[in-house]
Amino acid sequence: MKRILLLLMTVVLVSNFSSAQIARHALGLRFGTDDGFGTEISYQHGLSGNNRLEFDLGFNNYHENYMNNRYYYTSWGLSGLYHWVNKLDSNFNWYIGPGAKIGSWSYDTGYDYRYNNGMFLATAGDIGIEYNFPVGFQLALNARPEIGLINHGTAINIGLAVP
Repeated sequence: MKRILLLLMTVVLVSNFSSAQIARHALGLRFGTDDGFGTEISYQHGLSGNNRLEFDLGFNNYHENYMNNRYYYTSWGLSGLYHWVNKLDSNFNWYIGPGAKIGSWSYDTGYDYRYNNGMFLATAGDIGIEYNFPVGFQLALNARPEIGLINHGTAINIGLAVP
């Protein structure tokens, strides 16, 4: 896995790509899987013609009653990612980049007063494809692997973004 990631990063850094013409600012939503936070608010900040920063803020909150016990879970997470954006066609791009995720969670089982909470930290990566419509609308499909460093598991979050 490390060799594949190293090879992919080398190809990205060594290859000569044409400018992808990214928007200076973009705000939207990222609809991800439940391994992440589901729907996240997404902000992209263009740094140059083919580099950008992306920040995703997600909240997760659910309540469940099971066998006369109440389970309440709430969490938030902020992901920060750096993207190298590469042109495939006039409006079609692919991107890859590293990042990190930080957040907080709390879990309450209710009637027996068991409560647990904490902070988490994870490294993250992002790889995806996007299509930029001529009217300023963007549609992207991506995969975000996360490797937990502190109080976080390892997962791959697949998402559809509309910034």
